[in-house]
Amino acid sequence: MFLMVGLIFSAGCTKLDEEYFDQIPAENYPENADQIATLSVNAYKKLQNMADDNGWWFLAQSISGDGLCGPTRGADWFDGGKWVDVHTHRWTNDTESVNRMWSLFWEGITVCNQTIGQLKMIEPSEQITAKMGELEVLRSFFYYLLIDNYGNVPYVTEVLDPNALPLKVERSVIYDSLIMTIEKNISGLNPSNLKYMATKNMANALLAKLYINAEIYTGTAQWEKAEQYCDSVIAGPYSLVNDVKSPFATNNENNAEIIFSIPYDENNFQGFRLHMRTLHYQHNLTFDMPVGPWNGFAVVPTFFDTYEDNDLRKEAHFIWGPQYTHTGDPIIESVTGEPLNIDPHLPALSMTDGYTPEQIRTTGARIGKYEIKKGAKENLSNDFPLFRLSDFYLMKAECEIRLGNSGDEWVNPIRTRAGVETYSGCTLDQLLAERGREMFVEGHRRQDLIRFNKWKNSWWEKEAHGSDMNTFPIPQWAIDGNPNLGN
Repeated sequence: MFLMVGLIFSAGCTKLDEEYFDQIPAENYPENADQIATLSVNAYKKLQNMADDNGWWFLAQSISGDGLCGPTRGADWFDGGKWVDVHTHRWTNDTESVNRMWSLFWEGITVCNQTIGQLKMIEPSEQITAKMGELEVLRSFFYYLLIDNYGNVPYVTEVLDPNALPLKVERSVIYDSLIMTIEKNISGLNPSNLKYMATKNMANALLAKLYINAEIYTGTAQWEKAEQYCDSVIAGPYSLVNDVKSPFATNNENNAEIIFSIPYDENNFQGFRLHMRTLHYQHNLTFDMPVGPWNGFAVVPTFFDTYEDNDLRKEAHFIWGPQYTHTGDPIIESVTGEPLNIDPHLPALSMTDGYTPEQIRTTGARIGKYEIKKGAKENLSNDFPLFRLSDFYLMKAECEIRLGNSGDEWVNPIRTRAGVETYSGCTLDQLLAERGREMFVEGHRRQDLIRFNKWKNSWWEKEAHGSDMNTFPIPQWAIDGNPNLGN
């Protein structure tokens, strides 16, 4: 659906004075159900920038946590300190990821509002009403990310005058409105297993996410409601797959575990370049790539060590040890002249004096969770799962434990699939660790650490701090444009 350029209508003619149009007059559009369906395309396209340069996924949600980092490698990857500042929680309202993420969410909200406004101008019908409901749920998804990351923000549900200066609204008030909006529309949403749309199943997943974080957003826990919607997701048309790798394969668009995803394509829907950011400069030889990677992101060594050696996810998620070409020959590191061997134990900054620049080039396990196919280009074609069934199994387990029950029934299928021993009496600390291993680099870690009250703790290369860092500051440029945002 995202590959549709749009509907362009023109009349072929032989008379030079014949009047023709490149658009359908507003009063005649849409003419059929297919045209109604295309009205939401631009809103979904705003998901395209979620997983790369615009701050949400790998910067604000992943590098800010305890599992991923962007180490400085000699003259490479310092970039004004933006990777270190996010990992160590020293961001400001002028940090790049803080700026870009704010814009990303508002672009999605704005296009949803614009499209809903267009639909309101069309003669009402069952299809129009359903499309409006779908867009309100998609807008709620963007708002869920906005309040999760920024707290109190303006709540805008219509197209405003360009000179409007909306006030901030309490996060708890927006939360209540999002719940009401989604629950109002859910019965009219498409019930099918369509992974690129705000379907009924996606709405159930979104409600489960809102309710499980209710205590953070409002001060009042809603574990029973969260569990109710986890149950709805689990009862949907999804199932755990046997292979830990398949939800992240290049051709994962029909994976039985994925609920809602971004349909990346290396040529036609670009924006997913994790492999370029993590692989060693010469890993193009391993994957027969026509481009050279950038030798960046690495796994935090203390997080790497949380995986048992027999955990199938360890090999599936990480790249370390001796490295070979796609023909099986050892890769010779271009600087040292020695066989390339990736040491997973990246040195902390305080230890780098004991490491040579050459060693720093080749330390830190790299990320292989999302399949890097042979011949991969600069952009991957893997769909990026925003909601995945495993997450809701673990959320169900969390709700049970917090309600005083056992969560083993829901966490153990995840561990069994990973090839590790099951739990008997899983604790919240064990569950958080399991969520880290299972949901690694899927965009959930920051939120999990906050909900489990671990966000302010110290971890590798990060000192402990107060809870005032639970949300990001509104960008200074946004405050300059609307002083109400600074109040």
